[in-house]
Amino acid sequence: MKTALVTGASAGLGRALTTALTGHGWTVVVDARGRDQLTEAVQGLGPRVRALPGDIAEPHHRERLVDEVSALGRLDLLVNNASTLGQTPLPPLADLDLDAFDDTWLTNVMAPLALTQALLPLLVASHGVVVSISSDAAVEHYPGWGAYGATKAALDHLTLTLGEENPGVTAYAVDPGDMRTAMHQQAFPGEDISDRPLPETVVPNLLELLRVRPPSGRHRAADFAPGSAQAIA
Repeated sequence: MKTALVTGASAGLGRALTTALTGHGWTVVVDARGRDQLTEAVQGLGPRVRALPGDIAEPHHRERLVDEVSALGRLDLLVNNASTLGQTPLPPLADLDLDAFDDTWLTNVMAPLALTQALLPLLVASHGVVVSISSDAAVEHYPGWGAYGATKAALDHLTLTLGEENPGVTAYAVDPGDMRTAMHQQAFPGEDISDRPLPETVVPNLLELLRVRPPSGRHRAADFAPGSAQAIA
């Protein structure tokens, strides 16, 4: 029985990936800040899904997640997907509210690092995979995206350093590309983003990445054409 933890699973890519993994027979522990939205997201996925609503930035919630995974006895995949866009409308760095940036950093960088630290022994024991969901804003420079991009760049660095320090674990920072999600809409208020692909279209690429399992590194999901994704089940 393979086991995964997917944070931020009530919507978007986290929800789509959870649905796919459970369809391949995985047991998946999930979380999200919104209790009702998380409950709706996992409805019908069956007993293989363990849903724990809560904020990943809260230490007590992370402890609950670790306890839930530890009770299962193994962890094959950790997906650091939960994140926040931060201050909106997206401000230039000259106008960035530093208190708001503290909150963005806490959610996007410190919380996934703390969770990964706590779960590292289980990941090492199973020769598991860490996937941190990144963004092109981590390596490109777009007006207004400086704060969010800086947190994703930091998460990339931490994830890939963790892979170097722990050769028994494979670590990926993955840019999924633009997607039609609530967060993306929040970044472009009032604009039509219907031309962006749905998160479900990205999931086969992530499954292919897991199937191929290249060395630790930063990858674009688009570079992994869907293949025999069922091979990871």
